[in-house]
Amino acid sequence: MKALVKEKLGFGNLSLLTVDEPTVKAGQVKIEVKYAGICGSDLHTYEGNYKVNAPVTLGHEFAGVVTEVGAEVSDFQVGDRVTSETTFYICGECRYCKSGDFNLCNHRKGIGTQVNGGFAKYLVAKASSVHKLPKNVDYASASLTEPLACAYHAVNKATIQPGDVAVVLGPGPIGLLTAQVARAFGARVVITGLTNDQTRLDKAKELGIEDIVNIEKEDIKERVDHLTNGYGADLIFECTGAVPAANMGLDLLAKKGQYVQVGIFSQAKIEIDFEKIIQKEIRVVGTRSQKSADWEPSLEMMNDGRVDAKALITHEFNIDEWDKGYEAIKSGKAIKVSLLPLD
Repeated sequence: MKALVKEKLGFGNLSLLTVDEPTVKAGQVKIEVKYAGICGSDLHTYEGNYKVNAPVTLGHEFAGVVTEVGAEVSDFQVGDRVTSETTFYICGECRYCKSGDFNLCNHRKGIGTQVNGGFAKYLVAKASSVHKLPKNVDYASASLTEPLACAYHAVNKATIQPGDVAVVLGPGPIGLLTAQVARAFGARVVITGLTNDQTRLDKAKELGIEDIVNIEKEDIKERVDHLTNGYGADLIFECTGAVPAANMGLDLLAKKGQYVQVGIFSQAKIEIDFEKIIQKEIRVVGTRSQKSADWEPSLEMMNDGRVDAKALITHEFNIDEWDKGYEAIKSGKAIKVSLLPLD
């Protein structure tokens, strides 16, 4: 079969290769991929800024149909429509595994990074990580369950009361999903972006987000103060990974507000305004990826229409057209790109 393989670390080194179809072992499920999304981490991997266990087939956002099940698998059968968590292996012994926080296991191996992923016709997943698709969730929508689960995980790091004002900084795919989840939890959502984010801000409007602010054209603090009688936002979800945005978020927060860092900074050490954290008694929390408990609620949110993930897909290409997908994202023309397998 054809697969998009990161052959070695460094910039590029991503090739369409002919590889053997995966074989199923006990406790595993073989999935025929229907849709696979390009994640920001796939871009970072291509550009050499994110380390994977090369050579490896990339792609960790996917959905498809079960074509084979291994021994000891009773919950799935051939023909089931499914998606899968990215977790392929965990130690099962550490305190994080025992509490279900698999995303924090030091020995975790992920699909599309340490083991072969979804930029291919077939992949193998651990049966305990696989989820059946609800009836109203199609393959395209389901391929975005992983980023939606990341957004759901992030929103659950905070406590939202109905009517709270939540500011989402950054209208990328995670920002747009976070905004929808926060709204579903009862918040009034403000989403921000720049002039070159106009396509994404327009998408936010299409999705029904209440307040959309281009911070290069409008004073975001004035808007937030107007919505909160001058108190400031109740919650900030920082989804850009940009230091100025992080400090802006701390400035926008009300006293005793909640700040969730979702985006990843390009450098580990940054200058952050801790005086605001102290003086306003801000609660700051990080959020890493997603865990098993986030998946079924995410699928249900798509199933009942509270979140429209499919609307984020603006471009589709075959896996041999990776360059087109990469360019569409880097140019800002695309919000989310799906790759389709080759027969």
